[in-house]
Amino acid sequence: MPAARILLIDDHAMFRTGMAVLLRMAIDELEVLEAACVTESLHMAIAVPDLVLLDILLQGINGIDGMDVLKRKWPRTPVVIVSSDASPETVKTAMARGASGFASKAMTAEGIIALVKDVLNPQRSAQALQPGETGVAAKEERMTPRQLEVLELMCHGLPNKAIGRRLDLTENTVRWHVQGILAFLDVASRSEAAFAARSRGLIN
Repeated sequence: MPAARILLIDDHAMFRTGMAVLLRMAIDELEVLEAACVTESLHMAIAVPDLVLLDILLQGINGIDGMDVLKRKWPRTPVVIVSSDASPETVKTAMARGASGFASKAMTAEGIIALVKDVLNPQRSAQALQPGETGVAAKEERMTPRQLEVLELMCHGLPNKAIGRRLDLTENTVRWHVQGILAFLDVASRSEAAFAARSRGLIN
């Protein structure tokens, strides 16, 4: 993976420090920039980040509303929410507002790092729709390659543990990919996800 620049926005200095250390250990030549709130990040003299990791509960502008502000400044930069509030409704709201991924702070470091690498993966652009395709399916172009792999195995009826073995992921990591997939497709269950995926031509 080429060198990348990540902006980490979280009001807990200890979490930022720990997360920055983990990211630098896991990703070669990574630059991690830190801010305590959205407003502070907007006043930083920095180059365009490749990824923003954003908490929800922040001083001033919260993370959900902050996504709109950040995307106006850096429209091509994906935003991943990293929050202690990982309720299904919060995840669904975040994804609907434009998040490229969602990680709970209760996840393992391995799970968060895996999600970060997926979003940074340049192969994501290969998942974009073919010219001329529009409408509801345009939402799925932001799904990561890993999410699409998980989606295909989900649609073949594999449980999380089996998907994890097949893709060499922890069961917890698979669980969060599944939750992100449900939010992307705006469905409430795996069976609905399979129907929606086939209807939209995401899988055969």
